Amino acid sequence: MQKKKSHKTVCSYCGVGCGMLVDVDAKGKISVDGDPDYPSNKGMLCSKGRNLNYVAQDTTDRILQPEMRWSRNHPMQKVSWDTAFERAAAVFKTIIDKHGPNSVGFYVSGQCLTEEYYLANKITKGFIGTNNIDTNSRLCMSSAVVGYKKTVGEDSVPISYEDIELADCFMIAGANPAWCHPILYRRLEKRKEENPEVKIIVVDPRKTQTCASADLHLQILPGTDVILFNAIARWLIEKRHIDKNFIKKHTANFEACKEMAFSLSIRQAAEKCGIPASDIRKAAKYIGEASKFISMWTMGLNQSVIGVAKNVSLFNISLLTGQIGKPGCGPFSLTGQPNAMGGREVGGMASLLAAHKDLGNPHHRKEVSDFWGGKEIQAEPGYTATEMFDALDSGKLKAIWIICTNPVVSLPNAKKAERALKNASFVVVQDISHNSETTKYADLLLPAAGWLEKEGTMTNSERRISYLPKVIDPPGEALPDVEILWRFAQAMGYEGFDYTNASEVYNEHCLLTKGTNIDISGLSYRRLKEEGSFQWPVPHKTHMGTPRLFTDFQFYT
Repeated sequence: MQKKKSHKTVCSYCGVGCGMLVDVDAKGKISVDGDPDYPSNKGMLCSKGRNLNYVAQDTTDRILQPEMRWSRNHPMQKVSWDTAFERAAAVFKTIIDKHGPNSVGFYVSGQCLTEEYYLANKITKGFIGTNNIDTNSRLCMSSAVVGYKKTVGEDSVPISYEDIELADCFMIAGANPAWCHPILYRRLEKRKEENPEVKIIVVDPRKTQTCASADLHLQILPGTDVILFNAIARWLIEKRHIDKNFIKKHTANFEACKEMAFSLSIRQAAEKCGIPASDIRKAAKYIGEASKFISMWTMGLNQSVIGVAKNVSLFNISLLTGQIGKPGCGPFSLTGQPNAMGGREVGGMASLLAAHKDLGNPHHRKEVSDFWGGKEIQAEPGYTATEMFDALDSGKLKAIWIICTNPVVSLPNAKKAERALKNASFVVVQDISHNSETTKYADLLLPAAGWLEKEGTMTNSERRISYLPKVIDPPGEALPDVEILWRFAQAMGYEGFDYTNASEVYNEHCLLTKGTNIDISGLSYRRLKEEGSFQWPVPHKTHMGTPRLFTDFQFYT
């Protein structure tokens, strides 16, 4: 009997980024298991990951050929890839010539591989000449991005998963990792089980599964997170459970932070939060007496009109106590999608620039545009995710290219998204499944390759970059997203897109990061295949990666 061939890859569901072993037998049947050697999950898989083989094997709903309609009154018809690219380029050129580059936009996804994200940004910002590219990650991670930038100077998650095994106090705010990041939560549960003195504080208006392991559940009223975090900061300052030496040498604006913390008494804060004042003091005492403290959060903080303020007020607790840049501590945002972090690295939002460079900095814009050899990059941010659909609805945006996401379901106002897509002059949808409701609004439908059907890289919540190999062929005429993008760029007549494989795109991305705080110029597909995953930065070819940031307490501010 022919032996199964095993492939190392990474799960495509959430931001934990679990390593997997994929086997394909002689009949093409796929099976999966956890990779015991992969640092993030150490062989564990959740129920979704364990059933990912069935998803990969089922092609009944797949888009198999490019489809197009000549007008909204015509039916969709199958066409060749050449015809599809000719049509896409002709329409985009016509709209741009008539209405300008800001009349078109790209809406992408935290499920895109880094190479795909990189090319979409290069095309949009560097060659079309618009910053109208945003991602569904905007809906979940943009508050954390700005929170990190305001606090440590850049969008840089400082800690590793291995810090979970070292911490003795956790605050989980606006998150339910027991369900949403189960493998990461298993590690936290094990830490608590083996060390009962470890304290877990959960901040959530709901009583979730995560609360089952909590020593203290702060069931605050929705929207009062900032008040709670400031009250905790007040207690820490009053009781002198702060690191004065760290604050003096490595922080700024302590007096402003103190003034904010003291704007309400703990009793007043407790009343506004709807919890006993004694619980606030208990939580602060747990944190103040901890030798190693980690905060974790997701949508409860990020998906809010005051999401940045929630993030910053939580970060302040780590700064007040000096709990950052050391083993077992730091502010840790739990990424929702598998490659939201990779998208942030390549400037995957309307307000960001590739390689963590600053869109508002003319020197940075020139560096990137010179590197790409395209147009001058605009200084003004483009439309964000929701603004893009507002602009389609109003007619300011004429064409949109949607990749690997389903905005008709996932955007906050589904009716507006539907109306906007109906109102658009031209809609391109690049996806794998006819089951995506957004495909019904496409004027041009492009079949993309899915997980296991293409190669590329992803970065998980702890900055760990992993290589995902192509294991099986995509069905029908589906192509890797990265190839679809470079062939569209070629059809537009843009130079600098003469790639022959995804590795060349990745090498270019790595080179652009050289000398930056996320320098991965030491990485390549060869290293990732032969040596395994790496945590950025990886600035040279023998560098083994960086488990923790700011160990010297030198921040990017």
